[in-house]
Amino acid sequence: MNTLSYDTLAVPAETDICDVPSIDENRVAALRPDNLPFAEASRLGEIFGALSDPTRLRLLDALARAGELCVCDLCALLNLRQSNVSHQLRLLRALRLVKTRRAGRLVFYSLDDDHVLRLLHVGLDHVREESC
Repeated sequence: MNTLSYDTLAVPAETDICDVPSIDENRVAALRPDNLPFAEASRLGEIFGALSDPTRLRLLDALARAGELCVCDLCALLNLRQSNVSHQLRLLRALRLVKTRRAGRLVFYSLDDDHVLRLLHVGLDHVREESC
């Protein structure tokens, strides 16, 4: 499996820092009140961390296309073991990326809301734009 490493990015390290330290005090002061709180940044990082896994992304994509599916359908569709799918769905549910609906002995999963669908679509648009 290929993983992205910062060492392999084609951007020279010297472009990441200023040659001369300079702070625009007015700009910094104007931005400070709206800084992203650490707790929100941490929660968002957890969500993006969950979205960094190809299996979880494939689960979310299947749910986005189908509307809702039970675990057995997801296993068959993605050719995965039920224990693996259940584990991944439990994590996605804990982060409120998916929700459940019980129908008798079956549990159906769907995306939690339109925000999740938009995250998935925006990410896919960006990936597909790169390959053009």
